[in-house]
Order: sequence, then structure tokens, then C-alpha cells
Amino acid sequence: MRWSRFRRFCATALLAAGVCLLPTPVPAGAAPVTCQDLRVPVTIAGTAQTVHGTLCTPRGAKTVQVLVPGGTYNSSYWDISFTPEVRSFRAAMNKAGFATLAVDRLGTGSSSKPPSALLTATTQAHAMHQVVGAVRPQFEKVIIGGHSIGAAMAMIEAGTFHDVDGVLVTGMTHRMNLTTVLPVLANMIPAPLDPKFLGRGLDVGYLTTGGGTRYSAFHRPGPNVPGAISWDESTKDVFAATESVDTLVLTNALIPATRLIDVPVLLVVGDDTHFCGPPLGSDCSSAEALRRSEAPYFSAAAELRTHVLHGYGHSINYAPNAPQYHGVVAQWAASLG
Repeated sequence: MRWSRFRRFCATALLAAGVCLLPTPVPAGAAPVTCQDLRVPVTIAGTAQTVHGTLCTPRGAKTVQVLVPGGTYNSSYWDISFTPEVRSFRAAMNKAGFATLAVDRLGTGSSSKPPSALLTATTQAHAMHQVVGAVRPQFEKVIIGGHSIGAAMAMIEAGTFHDVDGVLVTGMTHRMNLTTVLPVLANMIPAPLDPKFLGRGLDVGYLTTGGGTRYSAFHRPGPNVPGAISWDESTKDVFAATESVDTLVLTNALIPATRLIDVPVLLVVGDDTHFCGPPLGSDCSSAEALRRSEAPYFSAAAELRTHVLHGYGHSINYAPNAPQYHGVVAQWAASLG
């Protein structure tokens, strides 16, 4: 009874703060989990915007994971509907007792679509700070997590605002392998030229992947599972070219954001040629090798832990063995208390 009253109080407080919560259907078999659409008003570069996300809360959850997707992805990356029992990070975390808030970065999904020039990894991090502030009253602990460019945003947020209890980094290291990344960026097309994004008000500074390129860009050397790749193609989104500028600076250790993180960090990658291996990437041959490669970029307070999900490329939530890394994340999150 006390918990129900507390939940009602928190919902009232969120609504009073201007956060809109709308019920959404809960997947079959997930009755203990309540999912809601959440719309958080934020301000970036002096403009009013709205960040959309889906908040899924298991009964009794005390920790929420705020999850930021990577470039050309939206919140669906965290809740993959193709074999979700294997590939849905959201479902795995909810099953482990953690709430999840999978967000659409500004410019993507159901979030606002500001002019692309307003969007950088840093302005997106400022938006995430406001999202963290909106949900924190409902939970004892907040973990911010991100994939790829979303991981850069998560690290900038944590190192700047010191308002979270842990940081999950996936699909990113501090040593970007530009020899593989630049060809992927070169194959991007302006979003307004893709029929999928017609009528969304996106300017030419927003980019997306060309048709049929997502496997080679994000999944190789993992197995090419037609259903998974088709779902990825059907849910693809955009990113602003300007988001990559400070991400490149961050991943080449030219700005100190990660050294300023003072809470535990878990870093997970696959056999990701964009961030691992010669000539420029980190040593991802083992978890310990990765920790040695990345430790210089974090403070002792980060208590850096690492994990390598072998057998897949950049977008590790799509890996057939994704539950292995989901389990590692759940154990680490539980260790935060």
C-alpha cells in the first residue's frame, strides 16, 4: 500500500513538473512491468524541445537506467522486437528488476526535430541531464547508459553534471578506428532524400544510412540473420552530422569529460572494428586487455569494469549471444546497491 501511494505521489510530481506520462501497451508475459510514454520538456541552445522515451518499471524497482541510442538509431534499439527474448535489452533489464527509460535523442523518433545545427553530443548531453532530473524523484538510483554516439552523450552528461550513480558505455572506446568509421560516414545520405523520412521536417544536416548498408556498417562480423537485419533497416533513424564533431574529439581523448566521471563505469564492446583492433582501435582481445586500454581515460573513482562480447560487431544488442552481456550489465547494476 505504501509503495502504491509513493508511486502515485511521484506521478503527480512528474506531471506538476511538466512531464507527460501516457500509458502504452505492455508486452504479453510482462504483466509485472508498467510501461509509459514519457515526454520531458528540455531546453537546448535557448530553444524549447521535448525528449520522448518509454519508461518501463517492474514492481518495486529502485534503479532506473536512462538509455541513449546511437547514430541512426532511436529508442527501439533498446527494445528489439525480433526475438525479443534474446535481443531486447529493455526486457532483460526489467526481468532483472531494473526500470528502463529508453529515449529518442532529439531529432529522432518521437522527440522534437530542431534544426540539425543545434545538435551536438554536448547539447544532447544537456538534454539528457534534464531527463535525469525529471525521473530521479521516482527512483533511488539512476544509471545513464548509451550506445555508440549515445555513449559519448552519456559520458559527457555524467562527467559534467555528476547527477547519476553509474555509467554504462556500449559500442565505444576512446580509440576510434577511423579507417572503418569514415567509409560508413561517407555512405550516409541526407535524410530528406530517403523516402522513409519525407514529411518529418528534417533538414539536410540530418543523415541516415543508404538502403542495404546496415549489416556491413553495424553488424559485421556477426552472423547475417535476415530477420534481425530487416528489423534494423525498418526501424532506422537519423543523426545530425554536427553530433559527430565533439564525439570524435571525445573518443580521441582531446576533451576531459570521461576523466571527470566520479561514479562506476561499465564499458562493453563486441568485436567492433570501428573501435577495436589495428591500426587505431583499442585492444579488445579480452576484457582485461580492454580495461588496460581504457583505464587511462577514466579516474580511479570510475572503478572501470569491461566486457567483450565476442562474435558480433558494433550493434551488440542484435547479437545472438546478447543475453551474455545483458547478464553482465544486470550484475554490475546490482552491485551499485
